[in-house]
Amino acid sequence: MVLDLLVIGLIITLFPLPIMAFVLVVSAPRGTRKGLAFILAWLACLVTVIAIVLLLTGGQPPPPRSPPSVAALAATLVIGVGLIFYSEHRRRRRRRTVASPDSAANARSADSARSGESLNSRMDDATGWSAAALAVLLQPWGMVGAAAATVVQADLSHGASFVALMAFCLLATSTLLAMELYAVFSPEKAQHALRNMRAWLERHKEPAIVVTCLVLGLWLVGRSLYQLTG
Repeated sequence: MVLDLLVIGLIITLFPLPIMAFVLVVSAPRGTRKGLAFILAWLACLVTVIAIVLLLTGGQPPPPRSPPSVAALAATLVIGVGLIFYSEHRRRRRRRTVASPDSAANARSADSARSGESLNSRMDDATGWSAAALAVLLQPWGMVGAAAATVVQADLSHGASFVALMAFCLLATSTLLAMELYAVFSPEKAQHALRNMRAWLERHKEPAIVVTCLVLGLWLVGRSLYQLTG
């Protein structure tokens, strides 16, 4: 369970879409306050999902080969397969975009630029509640679902399970926390660095989405099949 949660947490913290949104949040007026609201809502989602699973299991892992145990592994397998298919879908879409004529690509670039400007404007006027809602909407729920299926194996009678759950929440939030702290303690440098990060992510977000989803999907499929057939 520990290794699975660490892998899932690492992929979540590297997933580009929430990072791009958080950069916009922190770069807006009163960005550090909005960023804190984003992080608190993000953490609240993770903690709520974990708490619901532990409430259902009573903090005790189901016996191996029992229906709840098999159901959790089956859910992990389905999520893993879904992530692999989603990765392939994004890869094919990017491939079609690259192969499209220059005029269509330029039109899409212009649309993307206008969309980015519009989002920037909305974030300037956004409140802390808006930032929190954005965190909930952009939570990679498929990956969080995989974490929930893994938490079924948690045994709260052992302190290691508490440590693993806390480590997962912190790891899944670590990129956001690092950017928030950077913005608090070095606001001028942070603004420049975050703008550069956003520009880089806009150019590379599609390959990053493809790779992160594929890696986690293969991991989940491999682990679930091993445990189902072992």
